[in-house]
This record gives sequence, structure tokens and C-alpha cells, in this order.
Amino acid sequence: MSADEEERETAAESSASVTSPESESESSPKPSEPTGAVAGDAPTDRPAPGDWLGRARAQLSGAGAMIVVLLVLLGFALVVQLRSTSTDPTLAAARQEDLVRILSDLESQEERLRQDIAALEESQRQLASGAQGRQAALEEATRRANELGILAGTLPARGPGLEIRFVAGAKPIRASALLDAVQELRGAGAEAMQIAGADGTPVRIVADTFFLDAENGISVRGRPMSGPYTITVIGDPTTMRTALNIPGGVVASVNGDGGNVIVQEREVADVSALSVPSDLKHARPVS
Repeated sequence: MSADEEERETAAESSASVTSPESESESSPKPSEPTGAVAGDAPTDRPAPGDWLGRARAQLSGAGAMIVVLLVLLGFALVVQLRSTSTDPTLAAARQEDLVRILSDLESQEERLRQDIAALEESQRQLASGAQGRQAALEEATRRANELGILAGTLPARGPGLEIRFVAGAKPIRASALLDAVQELRGAGAEAMQIAGADGTPVRIVADTFFLDAENGISVRGRPMSGPYTITVIGDPTTMRTALNIPGGVVASVNGDGGNVIVQEREVADVSALSVPSDLKHARPVS
């Protein structure tokens, strides 16, 4: 072989052994692509980003549902309460002094109900105490009969209370003013009442007592009276005095007509007039 042929053969072998940069980049693995598992490498089965969110949502789903239900119920209750309060035509049209009187009456009724509950619980405890049960039952029946007798006006009563005197001014004392006074006293917890005119003869005030304007004064249960009028009432003096003196109440009304209402507290007020029960024509007890 000549020297020229040897040089050409040597150049061809050299060109075959050298590769271009493009072929190297195509044959070598890219950094972003996995190169396969190698012995001794740790497993790489990490959860996808969405997997832990799904597990968290599953854990919170029970508590979240309960919270949502409670919030919905609370909101519904608030809406119902607001609607019932805002749509009450009586309270919406009432004057401020009427609202004050309604609030005072409700507070008095609440206090009386609390006392009634406490008394009934004590009675229940005594009735369930074994040997003393019969005696406690007899005492409870007697006490209840006395209370009903006072409320019905068939028994006299005595206790702390007020004496209220109505004196006319330029205008006479109307029957409606006395009826308002009775209603305010009842709302304040009055337990027994009677009214007397100028002659001092009292008439017991009970559930069926009615007041009418008459020629020379008023008529109470059909009995004529002339002023000044005196109502004797048994109950809590402070509560009843407050009820009479609320803005727009009976005292303010009588004073506005030129009259005067004199309220005096009594440590012992006597309600001695008795009521004769009327015969019932239609009502019958339910057995």
C-alpha cells in the first residue's frame, strides 16, 4: 500500500471515531427525564399534591357538616324571632308609655310565676316525704282553698298594700279611670281589692266586677257610689305604686283632668267586704 493510500485510510478512521455535538445530545439522557431505577435508591412514590388535600377534606367533612347545620338552624331561629317581633301590630302601634306599662306587667308576672313554681316544688317535696304526706296534703288543700276564697272574694283578707284615694277636680272621676286603676293593680300583682265611695261602704272587687258611669257618680256591680273614691288593695306596695305612676297611666290621666290621686302605703291593709257569688247559667265544671 502506497503512502497516499495509508494517509487516506487513517483520515477516514479518525472521522468515524469523532461524533458531532448534536448526536451526543440526542444519545445522552435529559436531566428532566428519569434515567431508570438504580440499585440502592430509595422508593420515590410520593403522593400527588391533590392527595393530601383530599384526605384533609374527608377528615373535616363530618365536623364541617355539623357546623353548617347548626349555623343554618341558628339563622333560621333568629329570622323567625325578628319577623315575629317586627310584625306584631299591637307593639308596633303602641305608645312609649304603653310599652313601659307592658314591660312592667310582664316583669311582675314573671316574678309571680317564679314564686308559684317555688311554692309548687316545695309542696311536691312535702307530699312525697312519706309519713308526713297526708298531713302535708291536708295543709296544702286548706291553703289552696283559702287562696281561692280570697280571689273569689268570699273570704276577708289582710296584708301589706296601698290605700288609693281619687279626688275629682274640674271634671268628675269617670268609671273608666277606676277600671284602669284596677287593671294596673292586677297587672302589678294585686291579690285582693275593695272600693268605697263617700259613704264608706266597701264593695269587693273580683273578676266579674264592672264599673259604670251613673248620674251622681259611678255604679260598681250595680251599687251606686259618689266621690271621692277609695280603693284598698293588698299586694307589694312598691310594685303597685310604680304601676300607677308610669307615664300615661291612671295617675297622669286623673291629674290631666284636674283631679288628684293620693297613694298611701299600709303595713296592714284590711279588705273586709265580701262578694256574693252569682249563679252560673251556662258554665258547668268539666269532670
